[in-house]
Amino acid sequence: MLDENAAMAEEERDNTEPRTFLTCATEVARLLGLGDAADVPEAARARRLAHAVRGPLLERPFLSEEFFAPVMAAAVHDPDPSFCRWFVEPAVYAFGRRRVMASLLDYLRTGTAAEQAGAERAWYCAHVPLDADRSPAYAPGGRRDPVMDEYHDVMAEWHETLRRSAT
Repeated sequence: MLDENAAMAEEERDNTEPRTFLTCATEVARLLGLGDAADVPEAARARRLAHAVRGPLLERPFLSEEFFAPVMAAAVHDPDPSFCRWFVEPAVYAFGRRRVMASLLDYLRTGTAAEQAGAERAWYCAHVPLDADRSPAYAPGGRRDPVMDEYHDVMAEWHETLRRSAT
């Protein structure tokens, strides 16, 4: 499963132009049906879009599959380690900690230097505590399939990848 997700993520990145935080945030805003903040100076536009998508991402009880890659790309390309959580947290709720961490592992293994650094920033946020009151992504009664959040094997692969890259 991890290799399958990694191959899909790599293929998606190969078929796109180099990404910036602004292009990533714009794509997430577009998927949510929000504006592109064209009236905001370009230097502040990405952060404004990130701020605009934060609430709607967390408030949705479901994010369709088309959101996964753009949300993860925005998390990885967000240059501010304090704010990449705005993308990681809703992804963890909607798609599960395991899948989010597997995507970050793929960025660590195959991404550009900037994407690898972004994956490391986002990795910390992927450990966000899950709370049924925080997101309607939980099933009724505050339960979810525990398999979505099993990540110990992914964490072991993450640490191994970091160890290998350090030598």
